[in-house]
Amino acid sequence: MRTTYVRFALFSALAIGTSTLVACIPEGSLTRLATTAKGAEFTGLFLSPQGDLFFNVQHPDANNPEPFNHGSIGAIIGANFNRLAQQFEPVPVPSTDLEKNRVNTAVGSYQVIARGGDTLNGLVPAGLGTVLAADGVTPITQSDDPDMNTFVPLNAKEGYLFTNWEDRPGNMSRMRIKKDAKGVWSVVDAMNIDFKGVQGTWVNCFGTLSPWGNPLSSEELYFDDTSKWNTTDKGVANLQKYLGKLPNPYRYGYIVEITSPAATPTPVKHFAMGRFSHENSVVMPDQKTAYLSDDGDGTVFFKFVADTKGNLSSGTLYAAKVTQDAGVTDPAKAGFNIEWVEIGKGDEAKIATWIADYDASSANPAPSYISDADINAWAEKKLNKDLNGNGTVESPLHADDRYAFLESRKAAKALGATAEFKKMEGVNINYAAAKNGSVPYAYMAMSDVSGFMADGTGAINVDANKCGVVYRMKLDAGFNISRMEPAIAGGPYDKTLAENQCSVDNISNPDNILVMQDGRVIVGEDTGYHANNMLWVFNPLGGIIR
Repeated sequence: MRTTYVRFALFSALAIGTSTLVACIPEGSLTRLATTAKGAEFTGLFLSPQGDLFFNVQHPDANNPEPFNHGSIGAIIGANFNRLAQQFEPVPVPSTDLEKNRVNTAVGSYQVIARGGDTLNGLVPAGLGTVLAADGVTPITQSDDPDMNTFVPLNAKEGYLFTNWEDRPGNMSRMRIKKDAKGVWSVVDAMNIDFKGVQGTWVNCFGTLSPWGNPLSSEELYFDDTSKWNTTDKGVANLQKYLGKLPNPYRYGYIVEITSPAATPTPVKHFAMGRFSHENSVVMPDQKTAYLSDDGDGTVFFKFVADTKGNLSSGTLYAAKVTQDAGVTDPAKAGFNIEWVEIGKGDEAKIATWIADYDASSANPAPSYISDADINAWAEKKLNKDLNGNGTVESPLHADDRYAFLESRKAAKALGATAEFKKMEGVNINYAAAKNGSVPYAYMAMSDVSGFMADGTGAINVDANKCGVVYRMKLDAGFNISRMEPAIAGGPYDKTLAENQCSVDNISNPDNILVMQDGRVIVGEDTGYHANNMLWVFNPLGGIIR
């Protein structure tokens, strides 16, 4: 086990470019805010109430010089992003080996606060992000993939930083960090969170902070064929080592809320929000409506409306049915009207009893899981319609709505929702600006517009854009979304180039999304089409500055 005692490292940045002359910022302008180390992507974008921008360096090239040879958690210091200049000099595209192997920023400087495997002077003996087997001693995984950051402040200069570790089994760390007079962070305390109470987690991906101050993690469940759960996947075997028993597939693939974040952090899985490949969820200012992105190809855009404000344990799950603008296939122009199909109403207690039906036991060591035929029969009964053309409206094996919550993507498709999105990544708002109406928009990153989105069939039929698109979605007074429109289209793409196949002056495979108080959007990349992944500031409105 590698032990690192260095708490942080600082890396120089370019100075902010300022001007006393009147200048016009074009509408929809992009400014390159940062580049990351070779092999790494940007993850964990989070903006604190004090204007601190946190982000991670995920899975960098192991041959990079330290500290960027391991996944790193960090922040830009020396810059308040609540007061970021409207115009600043972009960081250049890396050209030297030194620039290619580190984080370069246009404002402030990047501080590495901790890295995967760090013991932090004995605060985390097993190492940050390490998952131990059921014996509590044997390491199963040591993640190099930090993802979600959420910061729970205790005061203006101190708080708890929660970070996902995207692995199988998944993990999450909590560090109590403190900022000195120069803005430099130090680690006061740290721990890996115990997920045994929810039988572990799976690929903890992006996430947000709930309006009531609890981290909301996402289990990114790439497992469409549950029949192969017990037979083919190394991650399932690792989960079995973690639990000391065969894992139930229907216990993974949910939004996980961390309750009591400043005391004993306790995970709660929200079964009513659906089981699929969660990339992210974001709760609206009504504290009831949440939008949820589903990663992969042939995926679904979901909405959840809680029964009770500030409580995600029960509610109604919806899925988007989209209608593309007629005659428009250019992904930079084609928008989609959205209507919401109700998938089911549920609560955690009831859904938990359905999940338990699929637990392995001595009497049933290899349970049978939900089949596609089961889902079709459920949908036929619900719609009173013959969907598979066999001439009958079938009756499902179970008369309840378990299919809506345990196989949410397939259930949504069976009920007529659109299951054609490709690489649906971060979805986010600025909470305060959405609440007061100054920025009434949610943004979503679609990393790679191809696959089912560009196959010439179905509800979505746009031209492929392998560099991706960021979509903007207007929120009405009740925080409902009825339309999705492209805000940034990546590219152009040139497959003949040896590197940087997507233009270095535009986004490539957008992933994490962060909306600022003034309506600007920070976009992080997860791409192989830029030699160094980039972090961008998008200005949707432009304007005049002096």
